[in-house]
Amino acid sequence: MKGRSHPQCSLLRGDLSESFFALYNARAMFKRHHVPVLILVLLAMCFVIAEARKMHSIPTGNWGGQHINMKVGAKSATIEYDCATGEIQGPLVVDRDGNFKLRGTHRRQHGGPIREGETANDHPATYTGSIKGNTMTLNLKIGDSEVETFTLEKGKEGELFRCK
Repeated sequence: MKGRSHPQCSLLRGDLSESFFALYNARAMFKRHHVPVLILVLLAMCFVIAEARKMHSIPTGNWGGQHINMKVGAKSATIEYDCATGEIQGPLVVDRDGNFKLRGTHRRQHGGPIREGETANDHPATYTGSIKGNTMTLNLKIGDSEVETFTLEKGKEGELFRCK
């Protein structure tokens, strides 16, 4: 019987290999378990969406520092500087680490009265920074200009020196 196996052993081997490969065959698994697999996929998608929504908003209220005052509302923020103003529209979201990158406008002002027919001097601006506790670091970038950095505290009124 050299080289030949017992008929019952080969039958048993065939049954085991069929059941083994059937269990781990993705197509067979999906056919048998398509509802639980779809439920798992949907749950994973819900988890990803929930994580994305865990982004927090900048706390509303007044934030102030040297040469800056920021009033944060539910959906926008207005910023006052010594000789300029800024505005951010839209969701004011920060990630789970407290970092943010927001787009808005920056309007330079000048001393003296506003002249008749004078148009606003609005420029696109990028506001980046972070919040740690009640302290915000705000970086202002306008076009090709250097980044200006401000430190603000929640609940504090800004110290502004208006243009004259």
